[in-house]
Amino acid sequence: MRTLITILLTAVLFVSCSKKEQSNFDNVLESNDLEALRQKKAELDIQQQEVAAQIEQLNEKISELDTSKKVPLITVLTAENQEFKHYLELQGDVQTKQNVLVYPEMPGTLQRIYVKEGDKVYKGQTLARIDDGGLQQQLAQLQASAALAKTTYERQKRLWEQKIGSEIQYLQTKTSYETQKNAVAQLRKQLAKSRVVAPFTGIVDDVIKEQGVVVAPGMGSEIFRIVNLKNMYIETDVPETYITNIKKGVDVEVNFPILGKTVNTKVRQAGNFINPANRTFKILIDVPNQDQSIKPNLTSKLKVNDYTNKEAIIIPQSIISENAKGEQYVYLVTDLKDSIGIAKQVIIKTGKAQGDYIEVLEGINSGDKIVEEGARNVKDSQEVKIIEY
Repeated sequence: MRTLITILLTAVLFVSCSKKEQSNFDNVLESNDLEALRQKKAELDIQQQEVAAQIEQLNEKISELDTSKKVPLITVLTAENQEFKHYLELQGDVQTKQNVLVYPEMPGTLQRIYVKEGDKVYKGQTLARIDDGGLQQQLAQLQASAALAKTTYERQKRLWEQKIGSEIQYLQTKTSYETQKNAVAQLRKQLAKSRVVAPFTGIVDDVIKEQGVVVAPGMGSEIFRIVNLKNMYIETDVPETYITNIKKGVDVEVNFPILGKTVNTKVRQAGNFINPANRTFKILIDVPNQDQSIKPNLTSKLKVNDYTNKEAIIIPQSIISENAKGEQYVYLVTDLKDSIGIAKQVIIKTGKAQGDYIEVLEGINSGDKIVEEGARNVKDSQEVKIIEY
């Protein structure tokens, strides 16, 4: 009861003093006395400084005594050495060297077509036949003549070996036989051209000419298109700045957006010539195609491995800040006790970036705890609390 009376009396006294101060202030303000105004202002400035100092002391005392004070809540990631790969992103089109048009080797009527589009054919298989124009009959006649010449030659040879007859007769029959034999071989080669054969194993992609049309060697007389989808490759240009990093055997990830398919392969060949027009060199990349879903001229996105560090420290780029000097920094958590620690600002040096992550070259060691979530809300030497520690 006595305490309550004391509080009420203090409040009444404070209100009374406040009213007197306000009345005094109003009187000075209305007096229009310059000297009095300046003196009153000086008094208020002193009071303001005293109040500010008292508030600061109260804040310090409250902070010292308040056990439920708020500290920034953060999460951390532990730095560890791991493999880091950087990829150069390029584009390229799928190609195959076994994508050819098949032409006739002799003129004539396309007498018979043995295959249709989509058929698998083997090297040397007969695809079509051209009318030979009587070459078969000529070959039969030549073979008969060659058989007679052979018989004559063999008989004359036996006689010559028995010293019967003249040498000139023997040589004449020998020459006649060899001439006939060569003529038969030559006509057989000519007759073989009436067969249109597959130059390699593949798929008949297109049957261009119809049975019964007249064909002849030369442009515009192609009969088939044969494609082999197993030996596929991509050829693309690479800026010359990567010539020391991209060599034969480096890993490549090939993505085909249209197919929704990605294959892993390697660089088969790296060019040794720099194109002066665009300052690039060419690379060839093998494309595995076991299911034959990849077609010639299909667009692809390439990720070529141009840099690898097997003992790298990698962090998200989002937790990195930059100071006025342009230096990059992150916060480490030190003096950790239970889940409470101190945030320490450290300057770092970064290397290559891949996606949302970047390689740290200096400033962070394996095992360091780096502020991740909440990194933008802490200050150097500030106490922080780790959640999910």
